[in-house]
Amino acid sequence: MSTYSARVARESDGDITLHTETVDDDFLPEGGVRIDVTHSSVNYKDALAITPKGGVVRNYPIVPGIDLAGTVASSDDPGFAPGDPVLLHGYETGVSRHGGYAERAAGPADQIVALGDGLTPAQAATIGTAGFTAAMSVAALVDRGLRPGDGKVLVTGATGGVGIVAVDLLAGLGYEVVASTGKSHAHDLLTELGAAEIIGRVPEDPDAKIKPLGSETWAAAVDCVGGPTLAWVLSTIRYGGAVAASGLTGGAGLPTTVMPFILRGVALLGIDSVQAPIDARRALWARLADDLRPPHLDRITTEVAVGEVDQALAEIKRGERIGRTLVRVAGGF
Repeated sequence: MSTYSARVARESDGDITLHTETVDDDFLPEGGVRIDVTHSSVNYKDALAITPKGGVVRNYPIVPGIDLAGTVASSDDPGFAPGDPVLLHGYETGVSRHGGYAERAAGPADQIVALGDGLTPAQAATIGTAGFTAAMSVAALVDRGLRPGDGKVLVTGATGGVGIVAVDLLAGLGYEVVASTGKSHAHDLLTELGAAEIIGRVPEDPDAKIKPLGSETWAAAVDCVGGPTLAWVLSTIRYGGAVAASGLTGGAGLPTTVMPFILRGVALLGIDSVQAPIDARRALWARLADDLRPPHLDRITTEVAVGEVDQALAEIKRGERIGRTLVRVAGGF
């Protein structure tokens, strides 16, 4: 029986610790597709997985890492052969099934994306759940009819993993992007990505009561924040516009009225990447390797070794990380 290294989160007396352990093949479920993991990434959900009462993990021990990429080690499905480059993210990965912070992982064949020549495992993990969510958001707006030249497109939480990829994608497609962020030191980077304008967090006064209808400003928006921010965004979308919403760092409540929807025909498009059907997931990943490839992926990415991921997890929980963080698993312990 072979062994491998893994970062394992364990719960004891209400506290959660993350340590490197040597585990054997019995640590993984039987069957499915086994993957030699080369890369993972850092997401807010990964930080919550090692946070007491974080709300994303029901049972410990767990290997965090909701994104993982590498090559097939073995498979009980003829659709995958040893050596095939693959990606696994969403579903139960990293929250109720061991994730990417280990040299080996496993998952059902009907949840795995085969990577063609367009993306390496490192690039796929860098894009990860956050980039996939950004691509879902952009595609939803485009499918609804948004076109370059329609007007300003707002992206909230523009320095986070979803937001920064959304800025990069929209600008690359020719849209006039307005990036909203509270991080003034990130303005130069957002401008480099193609943001036409940068504003602070919205609303400016977080304690102010949000009007049911504000000034019509945005043709559309990608909202990564939720809460009062989403309510404000909805109130300022132009007639017939839409908001693709995927975040709740600003709160799960939505203090708004029906007025944006019934008086301006605004659409609220919910974006969920966790349970996205596999056919749609594979189709969008094919586009991420082609017409939806983030133009400045390297520029918005930092890399850490999996054995040193703890600081990155703490920083993303505090809202201090900018862009995407690639986790090097192979050779990273």
